[in-house]
Amino acid sequence: MSVLIFAEHNGEQLHQNTLHAVYAAQKLGEVHVLVAGSNVQNIAEQSSKINGVSKVLHADAPHYAECLAEEIAPLLVSLSDKYTHIAAAASAVGKNIMPRVAALLDCPQISDLTEILDNQTFIRPIYAGNVFTTVQSNEEKLVLTFRTSAFGAAELGEQAAEIVNVAATPAQNLSRFVSRELTQSDRPELTQARVVVSGGRALGSAEQFNAVLTPLADVLGAAIGASRAAVDAEYAPNDSQVGQTGKIVAPELYIAIGISGAIQHVAGMQDSKTIVAINKDPDAQIFNIADYGIVGDLFEVVPQLVDVLKTKQA
Repeated sequence: MSVLIFAEHNGEQLHQNTLHAVYAAQKLGEVHVLVAGSNVQNIAEQSSKINGVSKVLHADAPHYAECLAEEIAPLLVSLSDKYTHIAAAASAVGKNIMPRVAALLDCPQISDLTEILDNQTFIRPIYAGNVFTTVQSNEEKLVLTFRTSAFGAAELGEQAAEIVNVAATPAQNLSRFVSRELTQSDRPELTQARVVVSGGRALGSAEQFNAVLTPLADVLGAAIGASRAAVDAEYAPNDSQVGQTGKIVAPELYIAIGISGAIQHVAGMQDSKTIVAINKDPDAQIFNIADYGIVGDLFEVVPQLVDVLKTKQA
């Protein structure tokens, strides 16, 4: 059994998602990694040092520069003959590329895996994460995506795996890269943060959202997230949304402030190691999954919490 993992990167640095995907794929067999891009020899070298990777395939061409799905999918298909599993992280990138690969190969895709039982049997969430189903396929080739929060991250070692240059597929020219706008922040990236502080619609306004959450996030060195209701009310930007239609997080500590606990939100944070909920409604659904709950006015509780934390850090 052998697995080909598509490596995510920004042209300069390997994305953490790839380390989680490699960690998961080791349960399936020998792991190879595909690095595609333009002038990305450095990414191939980084990938070769991931523990558990036995070979890195390096495809370099100008039309791979932005890793457009229409260009990457044919490349993965061209390399697929030697592999029983073609896989990637269940990120925005992976979710864009892998269905195209499955369609071109005419083989099943099993998405958002949270556990691997054997080479043909997997566990994945359904119904917004309220049910976990066991899926089995007897097909000779499978396309997979891994929920990164469900798996550890492979570590980087000293010994480098073999790097093999592979032929680029012809440019498809079905789409073109226009621009990319990145939010600049000194805070940890939401999906990789050890601590996440999230706010809901109960905060009342964008001004109060920032006034209440920012001091707590600062003292904890946390990323700031938001419920869908808070994002829809324009309290927070879209890229801070946690939930089924937002980002999936699993930090060591998740603090939910003024969040009711709707199914859509819980699906994105229920794997957090420790969950703390602050809500004035004692019957709020968020308390059903919280490890610690505080029933009280968030505008009073959160400032008090910040003061206590600052005192302990002094």
